[in-house]
Amino acid sequence: MTDSPFQPPETFMRLPAGPPGPGCRAAILGVPFDCGTHPFRVGARQGPAHVRQQSGLIRRYHPSLADVDVPALLGAVDCGDVALTPGRLDAAFPRIEAAAGTILDAGAVPIGIGGDGSVSLPLMRAAGRRHQGLVALHIDAHTDAYPYTPEDRYTAATQFTHAAEEGAIDATASWHVGIRGFTYTAGVLPRAHGLGFRVVTAEDLLRRGFAQAMAEFRDSVAGRPVYLCWDMDVFDPSVAPGVCTPTWGGLSAREGIELIRTLTGLNIVAMDFNTVSPPQDVNDMAAHLCAHMMMEAMVLLARQYGLVE
Repeated sequence: MTDSPFQPPETFMRLPAGPPGPGCRAAILGVPFDCGTHPFRVGARQGPAHVRQQSGLIRRYHPSLADVDVPALLGAVDCGDVALTPGRLDAAFPRIEAAAGTILDAGAVPIGIGGDGSVSLPLMRAAGRRHQGLVALHIDAHTDAYPYTPEDRYTAATQFTHAAEEGAIDATASWHVGIRGFTYTAGVLPRAHGLGFRVVTAEDLLRRGFAQAMAEFRDSVAGRPVYLCWDMDVFDPSVAPGVCTPTWGGLSAREGIELIRTLTGLNIVAMDFNTVSPPQDVNDMAAHLCAHMMMEAMVLLARQYGLVE
């Protein structure tokens, strides 16, 4: 508590607000954007504010995982939101890429808060321009590597199609993990394979086990720079109801936490957590869980930098 009579801006876990400076290794970046074209659920543009609000419930110390102040060790800051108009894609995407690029150029890892899944494309573009050979680890119920038409090129289901075609990531070394459920079109998995991606369905993941599957990914990328994209609909709607495209049969909260902890040892250079949609978020469950997963991700970064054993 300070002597100031003014409440500071609401930031993720009350991190310092502002751009990354010397010694900063992680920076939160809100991306309040959705395409506004979802047939049933529009609202992920409100996700960053919602997740920040619920992050007040997250504590900084974990007695058995990291009994230290991880955000402080990382020198983490909250840069605020990208200045954009939701739904105006042509203007928003360059702004998103530029904001992420500023963080990367400062030597910090951007941790994006979406926003719908489309925001991953400009974030990956920024990371790919600065990290040669970037690969993606995409944790999601859907591949988001769907075909597009000239009239509807950019959606929340085509970002990985564009990332592969543009070379923002090396699709041949990138994985989609947790894929499940019904789709609007046939041929989704062959389409992803045709772009070069490896697909691990939810059934495969649960049968093989998280540690074994992620150890194979870690061995396959062998220290290459990784973009971690975590779509909150990989969780079951029973624990994350407020997402853009809820799909039954997903991970429990416990399983999702276990999965992200198996990512220790990766060279993560950028990441995002997306698709929290506040208007549908019963009891703020998806936002609270998203904030927890972001803290888990910061523990991963602290281990990556040798700040936590």
